Amino acid sequence: MSKIIAGIDEAGRGAVLGPLVIAGVSIEEEREEEFRKLNVRDSKMIAPRVRERLAGKIEDLAKDVVVVKVEACRIDAYRKQGINLNRLEAMKFADIINIIKPHKAFIDAPENPDKLNLFIRKMLQEEAELVSEHKADSKFPVVSAASIIAKVSRDAEIGKLKKKYGDIGPGYSSNQTTIKWMKDYMAKHGKLPDCVRHSWQTTKDIQGEKRQSRLSGWLRN
Repeated sequence: MSKIIAGIDEAGRGAVLGPLVIAGVSIEEEREEEFRKLNVRDSKMIAPRVRERLAGKIEDLAKDVVVVKVEACRIDAYRKQGINLNRLEAMKFADIINIIKPHKAFIDAPENPDKLNLFIRKMLQEEAELVSEHKADSKFPVVSAASIIAKVSRDAEIGKLKKKYGDIGPGYSSNQTTIKWMKDYMAKHGKLPDCVRHSWQTTKDIQGEKRQSRLSGWLRN
C-alpha cells in the first residue's frame, strides 16, 4: 500500500480584504518527484499565468486536492469569539487532514511549529505524522503544490470581487490601490462591505478617519 503524503498551505492570511484560502494536496509518496519535475515552488515566486498552468497540472497529478475558503466576515466572527488567525488556520489545517487522511502531512507553519502540531493533533480523527516548518512551501514540493493551488484559488476570488466592486487591488494593507479603494468606498457609502475584514487595524483606522472627518465637519458648522 502506497504511503500518502499531503502538503498544506494558505493564501491571504494577512490580507485586509477577501478570503483566507487554505489548500491541501496529496499524492503517493513515491510520486512526489513528479511535482518536483514541474518546478513547483513558493507561489509568490511564480508569475500568475504560470501559476494557473501549474495548478491544472497539479490537479491532474494529485490524489486529492481540497480548498477551504474562510470569508472576511467569518474571520471577523471567529475573532469576536477569541479565535485568532493562528488558531483558525490550525483548525482548518486539521479539517483538511481529516478529509485527505494522509499518512504524513507537511504544513507551512505561520507560528511555532511544535505548538501548531500539538493543536492540530488534538483535532485529528486518525493518526498522521505532522511536519510543520517555516517556509515549507520552499522546501517540500507537495507544499509548493498546495501553495500554488491556494494562491490561484484566492486570485480567482479576488477576481470575482473586482467584477463587483471595481479595482480593489490585491487586498493587502501595503497596497496603495487597495487602501485607496477602501477610503473611497468608505467616503461614498459610510461603511465598508463584508468582503473587508472589519477586525483588522487598517479597517479600524480608515473607519476612524471617516468618523473624525464627520466630527470636524460638524464642529465647523
